[in-house]
Amino acid sequence: MTNYDPKSAQAEVFIHHEEILASLAWAEENKDNRALVEELLLRARDCKGLSHREAALLLAVDEPDLIERMLALAKEIKEELYGKRVVLFAPLYLSNYCVNGCTYCPYHAKNKQIRRKKLTQEEIRREVIALQDMGHKRLALEAGEDPLHNPLEYVLESIRTIYSIKHKNGAIRRVNVNIAATTVEDYRKLKEAGIGTYILFQETYHKESYEKLHPTGPKHDYAWHTEAMDRAMEGGIDDVGCGVLFGLNMYRYDFVGLLMHAEHLEARFGVGPHTISVPRIRPADDIDPDAFANAIDDETFAKIVAVLRIAVPYTGMIVSTRESEESRRRVLDLGISQISGASSTSVGGYSRKERPEENSAQFDVSDTRTLDEVIEWLLDLGYVPSFCTACYRAGRTGDRFMSLCKSGQIKNCCLPNALMTLKEYLEDYAAETTQEKGERVIRKQWEDIPNPAVKKKAALYLKKLGDGMRDFRF
Repeated sequence: MTNYDPKSAQAEVFIHHEEILASLAWAEENKDNRALVEELLLRARDCKGLSHREAALLLAVDEPDLIERMLALAKEIKEELYGKRVVLFAPLYLSNYCVNGCTYCPYHAKNKQIRRKKLTQEEIRREVIALQDMGHKRLALEAGEDPLHNPLEYVLESIRTIYSIKHKNGAIRRVNVNIAATTVEDYRKLKEAGIGTYILFQETYHKESYEKLHPTGPKHDYAWHTEAMDRAMEGGIDDVGCGVLFGLNMYRYDFVGLLMHAEHLEARFGVGPHTISVPRIRPADDIDPDAFANAIDDETFAKIVAVLRIAVPYTGMIVSTRESEESRRRVLDLGISQISGASSTSVGGYSRKERPEENSAQFDVSDTRTLDEVIEWLLDLGYVPSFCTACYRAGRTGDRFMSLCKSGQIKNCCLPNALMTLKEYLEDYAAETTQEKGERVIRKQWEDIPNPAVKKKAALYLKKLGDGMRDFRF
């Protein structure tokens, strides 16, 4: 039997089954040890994070007063590191052709009900213009795994098309990519194409369950999929995004596996995941969510988000429109730093409306509000909606980004950049009431910029944005 080693390049060694079981058992044995739990909460206030085993203990705690303290600490850490900023993005589905047999996804190869669709470059152009007309600046590309219909060359061509489109004052400034596990050479090509973050969800870290959930296709190979982030890093992509699909497997097991993956990337490459996503399984065409008996309730979901924020304080956390408005509001306080807005999970869903018989959606969307409604809602909650892409464009990625975060210097970039991208949105896309609320938030938040020189320059840039100039950044 191999021993657990976070520096190993082998999936079954850095995601070590026996270590996960031992961590869960230790957590269960110690969940009533108030002194130990309080010690962990006190230590976590320093924003240094917790180990996977320590985080498992917090997740196991069921005493109401300790849970409330955990939630309060998560909110405190979130505000210390991210302030009131919330980054917005939208997914862009290029193709739903797929050769895999994933039992939870309507794109699976045996589904004969879903309408298969692959966007042409002209159709991509129409989609991007529709997204730009909403005000989006950041996209996450999505495509099924199909070497014939969706080869890497198609993805690379699509990225070039997206970056080339300048419509009115609109421009997509950052393209993140969520496609199937591939080779180091292919990741190098994605890096050269100018992508931001490479995103790949593990779905579940339990190997036996993983193989049952992915019975056919390239994704069946647990090691190939789980080691993809290592190959991406080796290919020069230093911002990677992890996630599991909560509801497929026992959530405590996947929670620990997710943190072990983060620890592995930190141990082997010196920087953990840039983002962690926390999707829950949703209804979809040809998929019965009742077939998955491990669904988690809203209280458990909130607790997962809070403990993740405590355990990996500097990692961005993402929640999509899978979640309802009410659910998103709660977890924004507890650790979420990025959300999607006005999302379509259909291929071609932004530029045209599908008839029911033409459904090509990957899953049902719970939060169906327009982007402007989401922006106004965030402003009402006291947040600063942000479309910032400055760090990626300035080369502040990977360990460079994390070092700035941990030193506190990033605050002199993030807040003014968020305010400037919000100002752009207000000038070009916002409804009148949203614009009025946004201007008040900008004036209030501008006061909190810590560096006087940055504060003065931000005021100048904000004025120039009001005069019609665009794209300033620190």
